[in-house]
Amino acid sequence: MIPQLPLALRWPRRQRFEHFHAGGNAAALAAVQTLAQQSGAPWVYLHGAIGSGKSHLLIAACHAASATGRTVQYLPLASLGDHAAAIRGVAGSELLALDDLQVIAGNRDAEHALFDLYNRARAEKTSLLFAADATVAHLALGLPDLRSRLGACTQFSLKPLDDAERRDVLKNQAALRGIQLDEVVLDWLFARYARDLGALLDLLDKLDQASLAAQRRITVPFLREFLRESGEAAP
Repeated sequence: MIPQLPLALRWPRRQRFEHFHAGGNAAALAAVQTLAQQSGAPWVYLHGAIGSGKSHLLIAACHAASATGRTVQYLPLASLGDHAAAIRGVAGSELLALDDLQVIAGNRDAEHALFDLYNRARAEKTSLLFAADATVAHLALGLPDLRSRLGACTQFSLKPLDDAERRDVLKNQAALRGIQLDEVVLDWLFARYARDLGALLDLLDKLDQASLAAQRRITVPFLREFLRESGEAAP
């Protein structure tokens, strides 16, 4: 059986629909929202690179569905050991979100377990939501019937926000905290720090606390000092 985590850990505050910055992914967002709200909605398969928001949408869907009273489960396959046992262990959910599907490709037992789960979900009217780093056609699945089943889902390619969009999000989130981020600060940060939006927003939270504690504005010297002392990035 999959261990159950406290709700606050399973559905982190930032990974909600209202915190998903869609950019060019508005259609995918709408489809996942519909799936979270309506039991008969088409199943969805998301694919995209790291940082494109796949896990964010899966967790947001679980949170939203849970808030309406639906039973949900989120299965982060990449962090689980025995994939076949993990897949066979899920049961009784009205919405099931399976993340990092690519890790089971080529694992015969896990593929058969997912094939059985897919068929069982159809019979029990469970909603399924999938995410992987590649399209169904490009997953190295050894079970043709599983590829066919997954291919029947509505598929969306998630595109990471570009630098301009990430800068705008970061500036807006900083403004909500009463922080002014000058362009020179953003230039320095984007040249030296991971550009994944989640990582940038986590950093903003830490900078907010550090600048308040030090009673200093967030400038390039402050940012350089903070990153060096915290070990967040190379000075």
